[in-house]
Amino acid sequence: MNFIAESTLVCPRCGHAETLTMPTDHCLFFHECPACKALLRPQPGDCCVFCSYGDVACPPIQLQGSCCSTDKG
Repeated sequence: MNFIAESTLVCPRCGHAETLTMPTDHCLFFHECPACKALLRPQPGDCCVFCSYGDVACPPIQLQGSCCSTDKG
C-alpha cells in the first residue's frame, strides 16, 4: 500500500498553513509554527502533530492503522 508523504499542518492558534514532508521512521511530537511560534503538540489520542493538525495522517497510521512508535520525538 502506498502512502502520502506530505501533509499540510494548520496552526490552531493563528491558522498558518505549512506543507511538510512527514518522517517515516518516527513520530513528530512537537512542531513550532513559523508564523506565531506556537508549539504544536498532538491532541489526546493522536500519536503526532500530523494526525492532529495535518490534512493527511502520518505514515504509520496510513500504512498500519496505528502508530508503531511509542518513542515520540
